[in-house]
Amino acid sequence: MKLSKMARSITLIINYKTLILTALALISSSLCFHFGLTAKFPDMLIGVAIVFPVVFSIGSAFNRRETALQRLADFKGHAVAIYYGTRDWTSNKDNALPARAKQLIREIMELMNTMFKSTHDDQWMDNEKKLYQLFSQLSGLTMEMRNFGVQSGEISRVSQYVSKMIIAYDNMKIIHNYRSPVTLRAYSKVFIYMFPIIYGPYFASTFHDFSAQLEYVMPIMYSFILVSLDNIQDHLENPFDGVGEDDIRIEANETVDLLV
Repeated sequence: MKLSKMARSITLIINYKTLILTALALISSSLCFHFGLTAKFPDMLIGVAIVFPVVFSIGSAFNRRETALQRLADFKGHAVAIYYGTRDWTSNKDNALPARAKQLIREIMELMNTMFKSTHDDQWMDNEKKLYQLFSQLSGLTMEMRNFGVQSGEISRVSQYVSKMIIAYDNMKIIHNYRSPVTLRAYSKVFIYMFPIIYGPYFASTFHDFSAQLEYVMPIMYSFILVSLDNIQDHLENPFDGVGEDDIRIEANETVDLLV
């Protein structure tokens, strides 16, 4: 099980893009060496132009993921509190409020999961209208608690839970729709995929510094490292798409099963 998980992790950061760029870097280095095109480019250019922006983007994406996890925890916590309120605060227990609250929570979380795995398009807008209708039904359900002996102060508190669920959803929606600056991502990708090819003269100039059969180690290593960093950034960019192993999963059934 651990080996399969490790293999999946490796395939997420080393994929066809890694192989293509490595092949292009090897071809560029070989041609430059063959035609005597060599140059000593500064190594620091790699860090300033590529590694620093990519690492900054990865850190920013990770922070967004952590914030999204906190908002999801807020959402679940207030949803559970609403269910407990409908179950425990009523003086007349012979009612369907807890079952209806549980069903609404399930439908809201399932719809959120569908929305966050999709792009912000016309279908998104239709789903968001449905989601707000479900929030409206949940709000109306809290008002029905008055009919079963719940005081107005407690109903006001439950209504605040609904409001906080909506705020948590909106925070997660913002994280989903607004990510790393598009221009920064474009800049990073251009340099990542051009660098191993442009640096062919530099790699060719180092061939005599290595033993036979090891002269291509540098272009291979640079290609693997840079593309792997770019793949990590891509997987962290959208924490809800369910592709990367660090993605956030909105488990509606798992949450609702705990409501007993």
